[in-house]
Amino acid sequence: MNKIILFLAVAAGIGCQSNHLQAQPTWTVGSTTLTENDLVTGIQLPWEILWGPDDYIWCTTRPGLVLHIDPETGNYQTLLDLTDEVFNNGSGEPGMLGMALHPDFSVTPRVYIVYCYGQGSNVDERLSAFDYVDGQLVNEQILIDEIPGGYIHDGSRIVVTPDNKILMTTGDTGDGGDSSQDMSSINGKVLRINLDGSIPDDNPDPGSYVWSFGHRNGQGLCVGPTGIVYESEHGQNSSDELNIIEPGRNYGWPSVQGACNTMAEQNYCEENNVNEPIAEWSPCVAVNGLSYYNHPAIPEWENSLIMGVMGGLGGTNGNNDRISVLHLSDDGLTVESEDKFFTSLNQRFRDVCINPYTGCLYVALNGTQYPGVGPNKIKSFCNLNYGTAVLPADDVPTQSMNLFPNPAADTIQLTVSPALVGSELQVFAYNGTRVMSLRITQATSVLDISALAPGNYWVSATSALGTVTDNFTRR
Repeated sequence: MNKIILFLAVAAGIGCQSNHLQAQPTWTVGSTTLTENDLVTGIQLPWEILWGPDDYIWCTTRPGLVLHIDPETGNYQTLLDLTDEVFNNGSGEPGMLGMALHPDFSVTPRVYIVYCYGQGSNVDERLSAFDYVDGQLVNEQILIDEIPGGYIHDGSRIVVTPDNKILMTTGDTGDGGDSSQDMSSINGKVLRINLDGSIPDDNPDPGSYVWSFGHRNGQGLCVGPTGIVYESEHGQNSSDELNIIEPGRNYGWPSVQGACNTMAEQNYCEENNVNEPIAEWSPCVAVNGLSYYNHPAIPEWENSLIMGVMGGLGGTNGNNDRISVLHLSDDGLTVESEDKFFTSLNQRFRDVCINPYTGCLYVALNGTQYPGVGPNKIKSFCNLNYGTAVLPADDVPTQSMNLFPNPAADTIQLTVSPALVGSELQVFAYNGTRVMSLRITQATSVLDISALAPGNYWVSATSALGTVTDNFTRR
């Protein structure tokens, strides 16, 4: 059973625990102050992050890993390794993508995952279910196989809706939208699937997984409190979209981009029952993962969609790389305004998730360039003056690491929990080059960093309990 504790501002290490014994950057949101923390550094291309019912963060990486992350310490373990099967090691757009957990996870500990596979120029995609047993994902059951994939536009986000159905976005694989309007194809669609992989009887076509069509490349999917399904979607050169997904509706691609605002588009929309987006962005900013926020920890964000934005597919671009806070109307059917946050980080925001106890925001960052340049990170942004923090259960072993002072000149103190004593500490420059490696021989030691050039570095150590990372700056 998880341990829940109350905390005040003076207990700043709880709920948004710093991996450093130092002052952390802060951000102002109206009258709320958020404290920034690097929870995990060096994960290769985190793609999906979820807050799990076990109060851990679940993460997919595009090369093919599923990680289980302690939200307090950043300690993580690998639950599944499909790197040998994922297409081209996840080095491009195809890879391990969306993930969802069974809605009754304590009774049925199943995890649903989308990943791309194949060889040469042949890319396919599948939706699989895995059982969570003894800290591993096992017993793969393929629910939908041989979904045509491509070097681009593979989707795919998945979410479980309140009626216990899986929704899954599929991309058009770069075919210009031919498949998006082809009802015999499941590309360029939102699919609706029973938890056992079968087709729901109440789908628009009882013999088809297709729930909605006319999509280009859905990159975000979430459910609001009244059951409204929101989807973020990449446009071509203009008109990134935020859509409300409804059954049987056409979303227009390739004949329509964004709103129906030209004569040709208006005629097409009237003839084809096109559902227009509730928000759009031109030129494209590369919209990404979505979560609904309605937590009192950040009252300025209540009844909003939190959306990751990558700033364009070529790389970060001015204030286009950001978290967008999309303030919704009371009925959730319109976007009333947008606020932009964390633009100065100059990072590609891939996905977001919310701590339901503290209201902390967690973000998955893919570096500054497409398709992802390290060091990829998961950061947290927390109001330390609010709420409750959930710590791992007493019987779940964990570990931590701290570096102090930070920034440092010639030496820095390393403090680790007992399980890490005897493990190897690796130090990396932010360009990915390993610059130091040494054995941790005691719980507290002093590292000589005088030979390192001034700049930013990250460190990693692994024991049987998992991996912990940290960051430091040499002055």
